[in-house]
Amino acid sequence: MPSENPQPAFVLVRPQMGENIGAAARAMWNFGLDRLRIVAPRDGWPNPKAVAMSSGAGRLLDEAQLCDDLPDALSDCTFVFATTARQRGLTKPVMSPEAAMQLAAEKIAAGEKIAVLFGPERAGLENEDIAKANAIISVPVNPEYASLNLGQCVLLVAYEWMRRVGDVVHESTDLGKGDWATGQEVEKLVEHYEERLEEAGFFYPPAKAANMKLNLRNLWSRMRMTRADVQMLHGIMRQMVRWKERGGE
Repeated sequence: MPSENPQPAFVLVRPQMGENIGAAARAMWNFGLDRLRIVAPRDGWPNPKAVAMSSGAGRLLDEAQLCDDLPDALSDCTFVFATTARQRGLTKPVMSPEAAMQLAAEKIAAGEKIAVLFGPERAGLENEDIAKANAIISVPVNPEYASLNLGQCVLLVAYEWMRRVGDVVHESTDLGKGDWATGQEVEKLVEHYEERLEEAGFFYPPAKAANMKLNLRNLWSRMRMTRADVQMLHGIMRQMVRWKERGGE
């Protein structure tokens, strides 16, 4: 059974190759979408090539709604987006995938049922198909090569859906088994380096020493360190001192 998460239905209109249907299902499942509708696939249904290409997303194909025509596929929908890269001469709102999925999320939250149409690989949706949509999704692509593979187009729209409703972490740091160094640990490191550099005569001339120490502390503060980093830097300084005491040149 499809998941309980509210989401748009992705409608593949007259898809031609089973491999592309499988790629579309895989792209949907990558981003947690599983409401797939297939309208009049050229090579019939089910299609073993679609299953092979779905790579673990076969459940979407098993549960896909097979429709004879587009009105059947859209019978329960209240708002429809159509994806196209070409100017169609039809008066409709044209939205980026990002803006479209933001609107879709708002409408679904209000209880509406949303569909996104994707056309056949060779020429995309016909004007007759797009006339049934409320708005157009246009992907900003190279105008000299605007053709997108069906799976790619599905992936782009599905990704924008996830960005709207998912808990997307835009930046993180993998600490492995370590932890960030505490303020106290960093302060001990600063003191260690200042003491040893003072002994080595680094802070010269005396009139500039205070400003040099300030700049050094500022350097440490710009380097967010783990406890392992701090321990390594302590070790580097201790080894340098030992080497010098042994008469190193």
